[in-house]
Amino acid sequence: MVRFEVKQVPVSSERPHGLDYSLTLHDANGKRLLGFDNAHAIKEGSGPGARTRIEYDHRHKGQQVRFYDYKDAATLLADFWTEADSILKERRPPR
Repeated sequence: MVRFEVKQVPVSSERPHGLDYSLTLHDANGKRLLGFDNAHAIKEGSGPGARTRIEYDHRHKGQQVRFYDYKDAATLLADFWTEADSILKERRPPR
């Protein structure tokens, strides 16, 4: 199942593109497999080599959360579908 929630919001430092978005892919039981969103801030990594900037645009893949470099809505959609297609191909049973 795929869910898209997008709404226009005032431009801010957290959402400089003026969008509050969540694009998610779920398995048959509702577990999120993939998500691109800007619902909360993330700080990637920990320890001395960690990236210290805090960003809102990010993606979830399984337990992994990484920064996402938002360019525009069309690129966001293309990146989501590319990742979703890859996950679905991995999960497809062998023939």
